[in-house]
Amino acid sequence: MRSTPFHRRRLFQAAGAAAVAAAVAPFGPAAPVSASPGVLYSNALVQQRADPFIVRHTDGYYYFTASVPAYDRIVMRRATTIQGLATAQEVTVWQKHAGGPMSAHIWAPELHYIGGKWYVYFAAGRADDVWAIRMYALENASANPLSGTWTERGQITTPRDSFSLDATTFTSGSTRYLCWAQSDPELGSGTSLYLAAMSSPWTITGTPVRISKPTHSWETIGHKVNEGAAVVKRNGRVFMTFSASATDANYAVGLLTAAEGANLLSASSWTKSPQPVLRSSDATGQFGPGHNSFTVSEDGQSDLIVYHARPYKDISGDPLYDPNRHTRVQKFYWRSDGTPDFGIPVADGATPYRFAAHGSSTVFLNHYDFRLRANATPAMLADSQFRIVAGLAGSGTVSLESANFPGRYLRHRNYELWLEAGDGSAQFRQDASFHRRAGLADAAAASFEAANFPGRYLRHVNGLVNLLTAATDAERAAATFRLE
Repeated sequence: MRSTPFHRRRLFQAAGAAAVAAAVAPFGPAAPVSASPGVLYSNALVQQRADPFIVRHTDGYYYFTASVPAYDRIVMRRATTIQGLATAQEVTVWQKHAGGPMSAHIWAPELHYIGGKWYVYFAAGRADDVWAIRMYALENASANPLSGTWTERGQITTPRDSFSLDATTFTSGSTRYLCWAQSDPELGSGTSLYLAAMSSPWTITGTPVRISKPTHSWETIGHKVNEGAAVVKRNGRVFMTFSASATDANYAVGLLTAAEGANLLSASSWTKSPQPVLRSSDATGQFGPGHNSFTVSEDGQSDLIVYHARPYKDISGDPLYDPNRHTRVQKFYWRSDGTPDFGIPVADGATPYRFAAHGSSTVFLNHYDFRLRANATPAMLADSQFRIVAGLAGSGTVSLESANFPGRYLRHRNYELWLEAGDGSAQFRQDASFHRRAGLADAAAASFEAANFPGRYLRHVNGLVNLLTAATDAERAAATFRLE
């Protein structure tokens, strides 16, 4: 029986469909403004590294830092590719003090290049009071931050001397800002996000303004938390992600938005999306995504979100000390209204692609009620994402696996394309396997020929995708897809 969209989404996440639907609710159907080439990475990128920060520098290297489970040092890696960070040598650039400030809970380092020098912002407690968390800065004038001398610039002081962490910095116009999380007297126990201008890379100036307070139900599970801000600017707007709730499976990413020309030091300039923009997924087996940063692909054309998540939901003991928050990376997209679409935390292994119809920047292969379609209105981004994996039939073939239904593959039945789980039969393996060819209408794109029906390709006609021959120019174009 054909299911309704609501029932279909219940299939998507048996234990959490309402959460997934809410996560995509703020902006509506997914559709990019412009095309950008696809990227391929393998998750998890770095094991047991939480609060990840990756920055691409002008020297051609990606630099990586993150929290280590022991919370006792600051580590860095560098590589010329993002995937290369997975195996790059890790260097300890700074270690906690034996006592006093900066002697416990070394958390969430970020690496920034400002005025020709490198700076690390991090949070730390004291051995005699591990919860006396404050923000600190390190400075390094070396070209390579993995070498040279790191000078302690001391605590980043705030008007209220209280629990403070997760400092990040960005510029808008001619002003450099610092955003951080700090205990909020109105919350009792919890943190809000504060913003201030900076007079130096380790000094704020003026009166900080609170730009976000945890008030929604998804921000107050376990703890009342707004923390881990990160900024990406596009389309004349400043988008600030942040993380909310306890650091278990309830941890989720929210979004603040402001016009780039607005007074960012006015709380009224910022609008909070009513639902998370990235949260746990039972379907993909990724839980508690959060404390993200942003970077770009090697060709500079695709925007990437870097975050941590656990591959399991149930945690024994305090989640803060569970070591298995792993660094992950995936592409995110831009909707036609100029807002970001982060989709879902993708499954372990190869990152997925979108398959854009040749000659269009808005028409994508996508599944609805498990039937493969080609139109501009997928219900959610993940409906239009597929992983290219080793073919179930072997012999150099590939299979196309759903991003939000891992274990379901595109297979043809009666020349129609459906998303189905394997039944263990040789017939299914053949029907779900294809030869990836150079695009019939554009060699830089791709076409997919059935392994067991040579000469028949995935081809879209009137919004549906079937297994068809491609004899004319128009048919070859309809059988060609650009991977994004």
